[in-house]
Amino acid sequence: MKDLMGLMKQAQAMQQKLQDAQAELDTLEVDGTAGGGVVTVKVTGKGSLKSITIDPSLMNPDEKEILEDLIVAAMNDARGKAERAAQERMESITRGLPLPPGLKLF
Repeated sequence: MKDLMGLMKQAQAMQQKLQDAQAELDTLEVDGTAGGGVVTVKVTGKGSLKSITIDPSLMNPDEKEILEDLIVAAMNDARGKAERAAQERMESITRGLPLPPGLKLF
């Protein structure tokens, strides 16, 4: 019975850590860039877009498609960084737990 109580306490502690990590990801911000830094986007750890910065040199109507492509590339860069940050945070929380491979908790 003591083992069951200990296991319940561990589960509750893990749940709290996961909730804390979720809140952390809301405040974490990462930048993604494209075109050598002429387009920069900022996203949260959960992937929500916060801002876009565009170098004025790209404000040419004839290069609209290039700008659109750079925004997409910067967003993909930022999203990848946010996902890696979330994964690293999760690994630090679940280190040592017998979880099945590939289990995504975020």
